[in-house]
Amino acid sequence: MTAPPARPGRAATLRGMAWMVLAGFLFCLLNAIARRLAQELDPFQTQFLRYLAGLLVLLPFMLRTGLLAWRPHSISGQAWRGAVHTAGLLLWFWALPHVPLADMTAIGFTGPIFIMAGAVVFLGEPMVRARWIAAAIGFLGVLIVVAPQFTGSGDGFWSLVMLASAPLFAASFLITKALTRRDRPEVIVAWQAITVAVFTLPFAVPGWTWPTAEQWGWFLLTGLLGSAGHWCLTEAFRIADMSATQPVKFVDMIWAAALGWLVFSDVPATTTFAGAAVIFVATTWIARREARRR
Repeated sequence: MTAPPARPGRAATLRGMAWMVLAGFLFCLLNAIARRLAQELDPFQTQFLRYLAGLLVLLPFMLRTGLLAWRPHSISGQAWRGAVHTAGLLLWFWALPHVPLADMTAIGFTGPIFIMAGAVVFLGEPMVRARWIAAAIGFLGVLIVVAPQFTGSGDGFWSLVMLASAPLFAASFLITKALTRRDRPEVIVAWQAITVAVFTLPFAVPGWTWPTAEQWGWFLLTGLLGSAGHWCLTEAFRIADMSATQPVKFVDMIWAAALGWLVFSDVPATTTFAGAAVIFVATTWIARREARRR
């Protein structure tokens, strides 16, 4: 009988949470740029070029070390991960131009609930009550932020479309966690860029418009941010339980509110600050508790 994998210690758990916070910051920067590009170009074309740019950013490293070093143990596993992630991205990018940055981040916070449940059911991770309490409190903070946007704004449809992508992304991240047992984070990130670019190309062609030189520059930046963000995310999944890293994702709400104000002149409402305070309490509490957990 195969022995179950050893549980991460508290130092590894805290490092995983730190990598998750950094990944969230990078993804919020990426989302701000992608939202602006999706308002100027077809959303599906934006999705394709964002992942193509991610592959172009990684290509020099792949050529320098040799392509054989980037061959995964399971190409079929990488393909499944790319297909599931693409399905979530199609919904997410479709709604992207219509949903404010802070709202899209808040809606994405439903993902940790699906991930934590899936990690317990499919990966055999322990069902730590404190993590679920922190996730529930953080989700309450998200509801405080998002609830006013569902009343009288007329954009509820697009919010629901974006919400539908959450369980697909959760499934993609669960596959990623399984892949980290055999493949390095950079290999997983590279193959995500390859598979998603291939799967999204047919959706990008019908509405294709050639980007300007400036837009190409922004796409290259999204490729850099996306590759770095997914590396941090994969590293977090590699060294810590997935369910331990999820509650700190609610810190992304703070990044999103700040960037929404700086880039799109979205002035955060009072409910945004109230929800952020609840999120901060939840993440601080679970971080301190994980530090004391043996």
